[in-house]
Amino acid sequence: MGEERMEGGLMATSTESLLCDKDEDSGGRHVTAAVLFTTAAAVSGSISFGCAMSFSSAAKGGIQEDLGLSVAEYSVFGSILTFGATIGALFSGIITGLVGRKPVLCISQLFFIIGWLAIASAKTVWMLDFGRLCCGIAIGLLSYTIPVYIAEVTPKTIRGGCIFANQLLQNCGMAIMYSVGNFLRWRTLALISVLPCFVQLFAMFFVPESPRWLAKIGREKEFENSLQFLRGKDADISKEKAEIIDLIEALDKVTKSKSLDLFQKRYRYSLTVGIGLMLLQQLTGSAGIGFYASTIFEKSDFSVSFGSTALALVLIPKACLGLFLVDKWGRRPLLMVSATGACLSCLLLAVSFTLQAFELLKEITPSMAFVGVMGFMTTFALGFGGLPWIIMSEIFPMNIKVRAGSVAAFANWSTSWVITYAFNFLLEWSSAGTFYIFAGACGASILFVWSIVPETNGKTLEEIQASSILK
Repeated sequence: MGEERMEGGLMATSTESLLCDKDEDSGGRHVTAAVLFTTAAAVSGSISFGCAMSFSSAAKGGIQEDLGLSVAEYSVFGSILTFGATIGALFSGIITGLVGRKPVLCISQLFFIIGWLAIASAKTVWMLDFGRLCCGIAIGLLSYTIPVYIAEVTPKTIRGGCIFANQLLQNCGMAIMYSVGNFLRWRTLALISVLPCFVQLFAMFFVPESPRWLAKIGREKEFENSLQFLRGKDADISKEKAEIIDLIEALDKVTKSKSLDLFQKRYRYSLTVGIGLMLLQQLTGSAGIGFYASTIFEKSDFSVSFGSTALALVLIPKACLGLFLVDKWGRRPLLMVSATGACLSCLLLAVSFTLQAFELLKEITPSMAFVGVMGFMTTFALGFGGLPWIIMSEIFPMNIKVRAGSVAAFANWSTSWVITYAFNFLLEWSSAGTFYIFAGACGASILFVWSIVPETNGKTLEEIQASSILK
């Protein structure tokens, strides 16, 4: 009780200080070329992320033909990416907290390079799976580190859009695979996917480390230099600098973070929101539909080449739409619109396969399935594809961000692993039933967001974190 009273006083003081000066917050106004370049450098490697996510759809026919993989073996190949991501996510927070954000971004690209080269040169199934596993580890590291890094370097006015740019670049990678996958062999696709890795490795030499991480570990001079670089050489950073240091000191006085701290009452709310969004993002079936879109088109008797090309054409524009809306509409409305659209799309897919099973309306069921896939991919990526990662990077206080972020990312990718492995078997069991299940998960997502997810748009990280601890 004494600790809670002390914490309340510390956080109340911090919150009062932040809110009373909100209109004068220097950190909210400085949108500089350095911030935009740093964001671009951080998200540049996400193209390879997107390539890996849709590679299993684009390369399915070629790999099965060349290496003779069965459905079960290809399901292992597809899902081992998310198994690797689970491993990467498990250690992402710890590694990022120990060595910093920039080194982890570089490490993840080295895993990508090893993975793609192994896939491109694979003559056996084990080499193919090894390469896919390495790419998965890279994804697990990136999925946590990129949102956290961008959230810690960008001002509040553009933070959501900058983090959502990560989703945009992922969609660029997916679009590349869906479009050129109709014409190029799978080994060539793997080699193309290596190129963005070198872009990010090069760009990392010209961007600063996260100022908040530097402040957290006590490297004060580097913290000040990093913040000054990001806000501009003539900018007055004294106010933002003081706010960051004050909150970190307040958190250090409250408690030294331990693993069991995550389960204390004061963190229950933020942990529930973070993990809940991560689980629902995957339970909606997004990974299965994205990984095996070509399989869905094939089972619905729709043209695989036309469907894949159409997906490639809409992926980037709809991600751009989310990029512009995330800081205008706010997190909650965009999440609910996205989940509603995904729910209706899954219902359309379920109905199309139901009609197909009863041999009804044969002329329109393939088109219904196509519209369902397109609708899901479009509406899901508009909000639920990227916003859970944005909110996760915002709501966890600095003293538990490492462990809480790792737990949330682990929950996401371990669930994704189950979905991607089981997806082909679920389709064989009941195509319609599979999408009715996913529609139910989308409906649950709407209720979850409406009832519990906070609005974080337009607030500094210090404001968000102070208020979430007081919950």
